[in-house]
Amino acid sequence: MSEKSGIQDNLLFEFIFACMNKGHIYFEIQADDPARAISFYSQVFGWTFDEVKGLPIPYWRIETGGSRGGLLKRPATTPPAQCGTNAFVCSLEVADFDATAKTIEQLGGIVALPKFAVPNTCWQGYFVDAEGNTFGIFQVDVNAR
Repeated sequence: MSEKSGIQDNLLFEFIFACMNKGHIYFEIQADDPARAISFYSQVFGWTFDEVKGLPIPYWRIETGGSRGGLLKRPATTPPAQCGTNAFVCSLEVADFDATAKTIEQLGGIVALPKFAVPNTCWQGYFVDAEGNTFGIFQVDVNAR
């Protein structure tokens, strides 16, 4: 291995390591028929699903063996064909939910679903960015109620 190749490999390793340690991600899947989606993802990826009671929407935690996720009944109709992506909604972990929510709104974001407690887990909320994309933020808090 040349010195240049070794340096490039080391830089790649440092980049991958840095990416792996930044930005905790929580993904969500919206479904018209949650039972059908649970069956699909359980069979395809071997994921397990646990229903979470006490939330303002029907919701299941997804255990993947890696990233954390959730599944919920779709709150609105999907876009018609050829009108954009029907995709997962990602939620990003933040240190301070309220401060981050304030910044989002100051920058033109819109509250899609206000802050709510996921019991004994976190504070969660959803927003629409200036481009019309939905995303969530969450602040870990084992005392959230």
